[in-house]
Amino acid sequence: MTHPSRPALLPLGALAAGFGLFAAPAFAQTAAAPAAPASAASAAAPADPGAATLPAIKVKAAADKEPPTKESYQTTQTRIGKGNQELRDIPQSITVVTERLMDDRNLDTLKDALHNTAGITFMAAEGGEEDIRLRGFSLAATGDIFVDGMRDPAFYDRDTFNNDSVELLRGSASMLFGRGSTGGAVNQVSKQPLSLSRNEVAVTLGNAGYARATGDFNVKTGEDAAFRLNVMNTVADNHGNKIEKYGIAPTFRWGIGLADEFSVGLYVLDNKNGINYGMPWVPVSIDSRGDRLLDVSPSAYYGMGSDYNAGSAAHGTLSHTHRFEDGGELRTIVRHGSYDRDQRASTVRIRPTNALPGGCQTPFVSGTSGPRQAAVYGPITDATQLCRGTNNKVQDMQTTYAQSDYSGKFKGYGLGHELQSGIDLAKEKFFNYNMVLPTGVTLTKPLTTIGTPNDGASVDESLRQKSLARSFVAQALGLYAQDLVQVAPSWKVLAGLRYDRFKGEYDAPAAGTTPAANRQRTDGLWSKRVGLLYQPSAAASFHASWGTSFNTSGDTYQYDNQTENTPPEGSVNLEVGAKIDSADGNFTTRMAVFRSTKLHERNRDPDSAATANLLSGKRHSAGIELDITGRLTKAWEVYGSYAWTPVARIDVGAPGSVAGVGEGEGTRSSLTPRHSGTIWTTYQLTNVFRVGGGLNARSSQTPNRNPGFAAPKFITADLMAEATIDKNSTLKLNVTNLANKLYADSLYTGHYIPGAPRTVQLTVTAKF
Repeated sequence: MTHPSRPALLPLGALAAGFGLFAAPAFAQTAAAPAAPASAASAAAPADPGAATLPAIKVKAAADKEPPTKESYQTTQTRIGKGNQELRDIPQSITVVTERLMDDRNLDTLKDALHNTAGITFMAAEGGEEDIRLRGFSLAATGDIFVDGMRDPAFYDRDTFNNDSVELLRGSASMLFGRGSTGGAVNQVSKQPLSLSRNEVAVTLGNAGYARATGDFNVKTGEDAAFRLNVMNTVADNHGNKIEKYGIAPTFRWGIGLADEFSVGLYVLDNKNGINYGMPWVPVSIDSRGDRLLDVSPSAYYGMGSDYNAGSAAHGTLSHTHRFEDGGELRTIVRHGSYDRDQRASTVRIRPTNALPGGCQTPFVSGTSGPRQAAVYGPITDATQLCRGTNNKVQDMQTTYAQSDYSGKFKGYGLGHELQSGIDLAKEKFFNYNMVLPTGVTLTKPLTTIGTPNDGASVDESLRQKSLARSFVAQALGLYAQDLVQVAPSWKVLAGLRYDRFKGEYDAPAAGTTPAANRQRTDGLWSKRVGLLYQPSAAASFHASWGTSFNTSGDTYQYDNQTENTPPEGSVNLEVGAKIDSADGNFTTRMAVFRSTKLHERNRDPDSAATANLLSGKRHSAGIELDITGRLTKAWEVYGSYAWTPVARIDVGAPGSVAGVGEGEGTRSSLTPRHSGTIWTTYQLTNVFRVGGGLNARSSQTPNRNPGFAAPKFITADLMAEATIDKNSTLKLNVTNLANKLYADSLYTGHYIPGAPRTVQLTVTAKF
C-alpha cells in the first residue's frame, strides 16, 4: 500500500532558491517522508487495503537510542564535512573527541578537549585570547571555530557542557567554510533533543575550591517531539585565578524523523572568571637551567585580585530539515548571536635591578630621554620583584548567519553520485573599546615578589572609562557544490568548488591628533577540493586529497593603510591517508601523511610609502598523524592521538629578516613541536569498578617570532577510577597532572601560561 507523506514546506529563509542548478536529479521528486523498509511496511500494513492510512513513517529506526558519542570513544559519522557523512567517505583527516571521552577525562572546556587532539598547540596572544595552532598554522578564533557547522568567531572561554562531541578537521577547509586557516577547523557539536525521556545530573568537587554541577534533561513531549535542557554552574578559587560561570541551553525539536523536522534552541554562557595572563621567561643573562621557566609551583598566580575576564555568549538558532523521498536532505539554519568581553589582565614581568624608582622601566642614559639602558637582572630568589603591567581588552560582537545545505544521492551517466551543495550568508559587527583613566586619575598596580603569589592586591578597575576605538562590519556570501562519484566498485572521486565574497568596512573615530578613518575592502575567492577514495572493503578506506584555503586581510576585524589594499593569503593542503576498522567494527585507526603550505604569507612592507602589504612569505609543514579509537575488547577501551611533524620550515622570510634567525628563511616555524600526542585507556575490572589512565606529551617548541629559545618538552599523567553504585549512579575520581609537572602550555614571545597543576576531582553522576 502507498503511504501518503506530509507536503513539503518552504525551507526557512528560502535560502535554497537556486539549488536546482546543482541537484536537478535529486530535486525532481515529490517531497515526502522516506519509505519504510519492505519488511516493516508489510508488518505494519492493515489487512483491509481500504482501511485508514497509516501516519508518516519515521526515517530513523534507531531514533530512540543514545547517540554513539555518549557510549564510546569511537564514532563513524560527522557533520563537519557538510551534511551527515560517514567519516570513511571524507578524504581528509578528522579527529573526534566524543562526550564519553570528555566525561571520562573531565574535559570541561574546549581547550581541554583540544588538548586531546595531537598537533594542537596554543599561542598566548597579546589580547589574552588563545590562538590555536595546528600543523604549524593558525586556527584563528575569528574564523576557524564553529558550532554545528556555523561560524563562532567571538573571543570567550568556551565550555563543553552542551557538547555532544568536538570535531577537528585537519588541513584546508575553505571549500566547506569559506575564509579560514591552513591548519583546519574546529566544530562543536551541540546536544540535540532525542525521542526518549532520560535525565542526568552530575556534581564534581575538587581541590582549589572547585565545584561544578551539570544537568542534562531530555523529555519526550510527543510521538515525534522532544525538549532538551542542558545547564551548568562552575565555581573555583583556583589558587587566585577564580572560575565563576554558568550556562543554559534549551532546545525544542519536533517532527523528529519525519519529512519535515524543526528545532529552535537558545545557548547562553556567562563567564566572570579570573585571568592568568602568564609568567615571564627567565632572562638569558640569569638562565642557569636552559628551559627558561621560573622555578615556581604550577599553581602560582601573580595576577591582581582585581584582574578578571568577564564575558558572555548568547545565540538563538532556528533550523528546518526537509527529507526527500529519494533520501536527500535539505537543512536550513538561521542563527543570531551576541557576545561581550571585558578583560582586565596583568602582564607579569621580572623587575630589573636598574629599574626606575617605584616603577618597572629601566632608566634612560640622561634624565628621562635618550637611549634606554639594557635591563640588568639579579639572581632569582623568593625576594625577586615582579612588575604588573596592564592589558585590557573590551569588545562587543553581534553575528547573524543563515545557511542552507543539500545532501543527496542519485544516479547519473551510469555512475553513483553523492551531492552536497549549499549557500551561506553572514553579517558580523565587531566593536573594540579603549579603557582610559580620567584626567588626573592614576592606577598603579603594586609590585609583588616571587615568594608571595596570590597576594590579593587590587586596584579599582571601575575608574576606567570606555570609549569606542574601532568598529568593523563584515558581510560574506558563500556558494559551494561538491560531488562524490562512485566511478568503480571500490573507487570514489570527490570534486568540490566554492565561491566566497567577503566585504569588510572598518571605522575608527578621531582620537587626539589622529584623524578618523574609514576603510573598506571587498574580496572574491574560489576554493577547490579534490579527493580520491579507495575502499576495498567495508572496514578499509584509503584516500588522497588536495585542497585550498584563504585568509582575508579583514579576518582580525581591522584594516590599516596597507591591509585595506592587500589581497587574501593563499594556502594548499596535500594529504594521503587511511581509515581502517577492526573486523567487528569496534576499533578504528586513522593514519595520514600531510604537507600543508602557505603560498602567499602577508608581510609588512618596509617601505614607509607602501600602500599594501607584501604577499611575499612562504612556509610549509609536513608530517604523519595517527589516531586510534574504540574497544580492543568488551572491557578495554582506548583513545590515542599522535602527530610527528619533522618539517616545519619558513621558506621565504619577511622582508629584512635574517636567514636562520627569528622568522627568517630556513628557521623552524614557531609553536610547532616535532612530537605531540595523548593516550588514554580504561578497563572494566568488574561489574562495579572501572579504571583508566593516560599520558599527554609534547616535545619542545619555540614561542612566536622565534626569540632564540624554546619551551621544554613535557609528559604529564592522568588517572581515573570509577565505581558503579547502582544501575543509575556512578562515583568517579580523576587526578590530572599526577606529578604536578610545571610546563609551558601556551606560549608568547614575552611570556608563557603554565599548564594546570595537579587537580583532584570527585564526580557523582545520577541518571533517572
